[in-house]
Amino acid sequence: MGISLKPQHLKRYQQIAWIFMKYGRSDLVKTTGLTEALAAEQRVPPQEAAKANELASDLEQLGPTFVKVGQLLSTRVELLPPPYLEALSRLQDEVEPFGFGEVEKIVSEELGVRLSKAFSHFEDQPMAAASLGQVHHATLRDGRPVAVKVQRPHIRERMVEDFEALGDIAEFLDAHTELGKRYEFCQLLEQFRRSLLQELDYRQEASNLTTLREKLRPFPRIIVPAPVADYCTSRVLTMEFVPGKKITELSSLAKMEFDGAALAEEMFRAYLEQILVHGFFHADPHPGNVFITPDYRIALLDLGMVGRIMPRLQEQLLQLLLAIAEGNGDEAANIAIKIGDRKEDFDSAQFTSRIADIVAREKSATVEQLQVGRLVLEVTQVAAESGVRVPPELSMLGKTLLNLDQVGRALAPEFDPNASIRRNAAEIMQQRLVRGLSPGNLFSGVLELKDLLARLPARLNKILDALSDNQFKVSVDAIDERTLIEGFQKVANRITMGLVLAALIVGAAMLMRVETSFRIWGYPGFAIIFFLVAAGGGIALLVNILFYDKSNRD
Repeated sequence: MGISLKPQHLKRYQQIAWIFMKYGRSDLVKTTGLTEALAAEQRVPPQEAAKANELASDLEQLGPTFVKVGQLLSTRVELLPPPYLEALSRLQDEVEPFGFGEVEKIVSEELGVRLSKAFSHFEDQPMAAASLGQVHHATLRDGRPVAVKVQRPHIRERMVEDFEALGDIAEFLDAHTELGKRYEFCQLLEQFRRSLLQELDYRQEASNLTTLREKLRPFPRIIVPAPVADYCTSRVLTMEFVPGKKITELSSLAKMEFDGAALAEEMFRAYLEQILVHGFFHADPHPGNVFITPDYRIALLDLGMVGRIMPRLQEQLLQLLLAIAEGNGDEAANIAIKIGDRKEDFDSAQFTSRIADIVAREKSATVEQLQVGRLVLEVTQVAAESGVRVPPELSMLGKTLLNLDQVGRALAPEFDPNASIRRNAAEIMQQRLVRGLSPGNLFSGVLELKDLLARLPARLNKILDALSDNQFKVSVDAIDERTLIEGFQKVANRITMGLVLAALIVGAAMLMRVETSFRIWGYPGFAIIFFLVAAGGGIALLVNILFYDKSNRD
């Protein structure tokens, strides 16, 4: 029983089967029946023990879809051994540029005007060419220099066809192989497909540029080019031109002209804030996308790939990073377990022991050897091997931090990422608390409180009716009437106290909208007083519950 081969995808089947055979998965080829497709080309597979860099080269030859899939695979440490991950992370998608005639045609079609009408000057030779598109330097009619990214012709259609062929194989492997059931290739492929289709929509990248510029406004040493909205479509992205050099191209003499340690610290702090506060971050800050401008600022380019993290996961990631930075392996293991989903074959003791060994080894490393990103990736890999399914955001975080480690080393070889995490942890926690006290969250809490107050009388009536009709029942093993009455009195007192505190909060929220000259900390004075009284009463009630009740139990 094999996969049903579709004639239009035959060539891709052959190429994928060849990759499986070459890199040691001939069992999958036989299971799917792809030996038929492989035989059609009459190839003889070489030795199964191929070098990792050969895989990268083979993927480059298969075209842009497989280049991008390889780059995304480099972030999934649970799927491939470290040498392959390293080779795929260096995978280059630089290809021969397509002709200027095609560029002119695409830009004119997308913008709805001739190239000469939209730009006063447009370089016919691209500054850079990649598998998805290429970038040209140009000048707008108002004299502003811009960079114009133009999508490669027919690239979307080609990727759709490639993913159809990959989807056929993934579906079969998930249904008929243990490897597929373990790693769920269809789900993985769907994640890759969505990521690449978003990257093909340049309007999304323009939105990412705008969002990240706003998030990084407090960091004056970091630049994100602004998109030119009227000149952006799904296949053309026009943004301000930012001059500079890749940090990998800077000589040692050039690095002496600026404070590399300060730039590395600001870069790392900005990314920690993106990841752990805003939940929106540039997911591909490899050295090729990081430039140093003539005035010695950092420019972040190519925002096609971004990551998003939910608030709950942000808190867990912050705890994980702090545990790693402090060298606390047991705590790191416990947090990793909370982040992921445990499978049936999960071995908690073995997992904790392996994580503790990794963290302890990193703690003894020198500053030059420290790589917090690599450590996060190792934790992710051990989790996958030990039966914990971690969210893909953790792998993306590790890959992002690994790239940041490389950028930090390029700027300042002595940069210590763990020390940076410890230095910025308090500020990040403060910013998270401030975001939690935002007007939106406060009003949401007020609405929930209003709902509670609206429902509370009806619920109390039901309780009181049940008591008056002698229908209220309490199931206990032994009844001490005096203790029971005291307990009811305590409950009634606390309910009353809660209602008073709720009324103070609601009244304070309403007074916030009343203009008055009496102000405290810039806010209406009576509203702040009510909030403070409510906070004091709430703390007193909480202390009473935590300590008085505990002493009674003891």
